[in-house]
Amino acid sequence: MRKLKKYMMIMPIGIVLLLVLFNKQLKSQLFGPINYRDVEMSPGNVAVPGERTLAWKTESAFTDSIYRRIANMPITEDMLLEKGNTTRILLARLMLRENVSEVNEILQKMTVWGNCGSSWFMNPKGDYDFPLTILTTIFWKFGDDPELLYPETRKYMLEVLLSEEGGKFSYTAPRTLGLVMETENHMLMTEGSRYLKNRWISQHRNSDDYYDNVQNGMEEKLLFLMDEMKTNGLYEFNSIPYLAYTITALLNLEAFASEEVRQKARDVLDYINWSYALSSLNLKHFPPMRRRYEKAGIQELTTDYHAAFVKSWLSFSDIEEYDQNVGVATIHAMMGACMPYRPADAFVKMLFDKEEGYFVLQGHGPESSPEISSAGKHFLLSSGGVNRGKWSEIVTRPICLFLKDDADHLSETIHVAGPGDDFMEWNNTGVYRNFACAAGPVSVPEHMQAVESKGDWSVYLGADDVSVVVYSTQSIGIIAVFEDVEPAVIFGRVLEENPDAALLNSQFQFPDGPLLKYDPKAQNDKWVMISENDKELNRNFDSWPLIEGE
Repeated sequence: MRKLKKYMMIMPIGIVLLLVLFNKQLKSQLFGPINYRDVEMSPGNVAVPGERTLAWKTESAFTDSIYRRIANMPITEDMLLEKGNTTRILLARLMLRENVSEVNEILQKMTVWGNCGSSWFMNPKGDYDFPLTILTTIFWKFGDDPELLYPETRKYMLEVLLSEEGGKFSYTAPRTLGLVMETENHMLMTEGSRYLKNRWISQHRNSDDYYDNVQNGMEEKLLFLMDEMKTNGLYEFNSIPYLAYTITALLNLEAFASEEVRQKARDVLDYINWSYALSSLNLKHFPPMRRRYEKAGIQELTTDYHAAFVKSWLSFSDIEEYDQNVGVATIHAMMGACMPYRPADAFVKMLFDKEEGYFVLQGHGPESSPEISSAGKHFLLSSGGVNRGKWSEIVTRPICLFLKDDADHLSETIHVAGPGDDFMEWNNTGVYRNFACAAGPVSVPEHMQAVESKGDWSVYLGADDVSVVVYSTQSIGIIAVFEDVEPAVIFGRVLEENPDAALLNSQFQFPDGPLLKYDPKAQNDKWVMISENDKELNRNFDSWPLIEGE
């Protein structure tokens, strides 16, 4: 602060004002916490549950196998100088209480090979916060156990490897002149690690205000950041891979921070998990995501990075029958297993039991994509979202119909997307109650045979007697889902109510149900759905609440 005042004295007032206006780091120093996303969203009418009454097991064969798989990975000399998996391998070995002497030796050989924050061509040695976060986990889990983390190792970690300390809070990416906001995952990893190093020192040996997270402002700023995430959702929603690093940083805070910070981190984790539960069925999850475009080709339904955490938590529950494959996300399953956080009761139930079903809209704020989910007792329609221009970094997915079956790949589901093959041209927000449409043909897996077909119409019988009526041409695909009916009977009634093929480009009549109107070629800032029984819907999804539904 003294340096800041000196600079303000020698600079013309106009330059100072411009710096304050455009530099969020400087605004933070002057005025305290700042808004990360600069959006305001209403919570909606669907509360995030937090009640916990379930009894969780303390051990899990699944997680032991995860520890073993990671602990057996080799560590080379080159790995000590890069982001990699070194710290996670060391953590796994400590969790198993194996190779302890070697673990300590390796930790004492490691160096601070870079700096925290996003890496880019002006900051090629960024990303040190990735190993720093796991070093923080190791330090807090084993720092008080000299048989596992030797005193000399602990001293070296504290003085060298845990590089962030004090009250500085980096809102902006390195070497961007304070003009580019840092991403959520980097901010939480860096500042969470800084906060926890301060906390350890303050608790163990030093009462200096420099390490006091209340006095230096770190606690207030972290609480403010997480409160924004709880209130306005995540900017990097469903991101592959960054959501996993956000969750890991939150798990550290939920485990080791002050009670107020722990509770706030738990609240954010509960929101992230509730969003997952609402848009998934039996761990099938294929939502739109922000970051990264090169991940758009992924077609696995049950092994995204979020699912790895979920599966690790479930391994401590009484639920036994679920897909335990975590694919390439093994390292994230370990973090879910070794940390104390366990999700809320309602989350666990909602993963597999949709009761009588629901229809839920999830907003992600301006210039973003919504998530829309329509669930029945035995199915879920998951919207694919919409890209908002190249710089939005939103990966649009196909609209998928999930059933309670063994499908774990997009090709094994009924799905629809379009027009064409370029996901950046799709508006796949056309999901409503028991209904989906998009500007392209419906894909049906090879193993599903139509019960009946007529022209561009067909009907299929899925698991648990779910009947799926499909209308498919190159320019329009429609999926209508029914439960507890005979497929041939409902097929005939749908055809009777929708005799004009030309009208199907813009409307669909449910038998004994609503007339839905839609625009499958809607602009990317509009919900595809237009009206129900001629009552207009709020198509401006930029204004939608966090979670709204029935």
